[in-house]
Amino acid sequence: MKAIILAGGSGVRLWPVSRYGLPKQFMKLNGGKSLLCRTIERLSKVCPLKDIYIVTNKDYEFHVKEDLKSVSAAIEDNIILEPVGRNTAPAIALVMKYCVEKLKCPKDEVIFVCPSDHIIKPVEKFARYAQQARDVASRGHIVTFGVIPDKPETGYGYIKKGGKIAGHRSPVTSHQLAGTAGEVYRVEKFTEKPDLKTAEKYVKSRNYYWNSGMFAFTIKDMLAEFKRHVPGIYRKMSLSLKKMTADFKNMPDISIDYAVMEKSSRAAVLPLKLLWSDIGSWDSLPGISDMDENGNIKTGDILAIDTKNSIIIGEKRLISLVGMKNVTVIDTEDALLVLKKGDAQRVKDVVGFLKENRRKEIIEHTTAYRPWGNFKVLEEGPRYKIKRIVVKPLQRSSHQLHHHRSEHWIVIKGLAKVSIGRKESFVHENESTYVPKSTLHCLENPGKVPLEVIEVQNGEYVEDDDVIMYDEIYGRKNKRHAVLPKA
Repeated sequence: MKAIILAGGSGVRLWPVSRYGLPKQFMKLNGGKSLLCRTIERLSKVCPLKDIYIVTNKDYEFHVKEDLKSVSAAIEDNIILEPVGRNTAPAIALVMKYCVEKLKCPKDEVIFVCPSDHIIKPVEKFARYAQQARDVASRGHIVTFGVIPDKPETGYGYIKKGGKIAGHRSPVTSHQLAGTAGEVYRVEKFTEKPDLKTAEKYVKSRNYYWNSGMFAFTIKDMLAEFKRHVPGIYRKMSLSLKKMTADFKNMPDISIDYAVMEKSSRAAVLPLKLLWSDIGSWDSLPGISDMDENGNIKTGDILAIDTKNSIIIGEKRLISLVGMKNVTVIDTEDALLVLKKGDAQRVKDVVGFLKENRRKEIIEHTTAYRPWGNFKVLEEGPRYKIKRIVVKPLQRSSHQLHHHRSEHWIVIKGLAKVSIGRKESFVHENESTYVPKSTLHCLENPGKVPLEVIEVQNGEYVEDDDVIMYDEIYGRKNKRHAVLPKA
């Protein structure tokens, strides 16, 4: 079995922590491992690490590589890149083509697909469910996991179970599972996110499950369903992987639920009875995060006096709350979110305003991450900007120039190899160099420790779009490029 993690989403429902430049799957709750790392480690209980692959896009490739490296350097290249985001059905089609052409998987290989940003506990029980899903899929079913709801929830889609599928019983013993969990059922129908009254009716009936977005199927069975229900995708799968990737932008933009699961007679649902959350909003944290004796969830330097049932998350500064109840406070270096508990879905209104007004707070944090390292704006004003730049060992920036600003580089840690015009030199700690306007330059770390540099920009225009890149070695897009001059 191959386990595939979908990690290309750019959701910002957990703004201001999750942003387009660093979305939810890379968040580190409680200062621990990222949600993507937790997903990888959870799946390692289901199949060997070498059989786990991550689907993402070029913008997030370096984030994924860092997370993979932190789990095991042996799998840091287990990445399948989407040329453009086209929803889950085209992503799964790309995965199957990759498995057949690159990994030489047989057509009866089981593929297990799951999102990258969910919380699932306990891991051992999940692993047993996944093994059951593999067995059910190998017998010709396309399996989806349905979470047994413990309350009416309007933020999830629902799956209504049909008749029981004979011969499929969970390896989890009866004392470990309650109710209908462990059995496998045909899917009667999928339903969209309901209103509260409908959700209450669903939960009361015990015939509906939350749609978890996890699937298991064999390559041959999903190919047959694509051929039957989405021939536009199926036809493109007859191309080579290279040609299919080049034409990926013309794939239908459709989810696997709409494309296949809602139409397929092979669809089966395996009910899960465990702790599961897609962390769709800040209101999702209770139940998956530890609380203090007053029902508060706290991360950071928090002083909560006579405060109850609240979520307070901070980064560096002290946050004090006095006499508060049922509030959510999320504090980052450049943005503060305060709202009543229960109103977390209205974060989308904030995000919509920021997007409409092109506010940078929706894109990146004050620390912006790049394939070569990161930078943080320490201070800025008219005609100047000061950054702290960190370049990872053996990495470098592109050769580039700026027409409207000059730059001073001061090395505060490590060794810098700098190219300015036609000249190359080494700059050590407590040394500096100067880059004039309209001069080709490059900053490189040839050493074995991170290079830290203070960059002082000065000029009539100091925004980041004043750049012409000459050799974008990381394959990033949306930048102005030119041809590198010959020596």
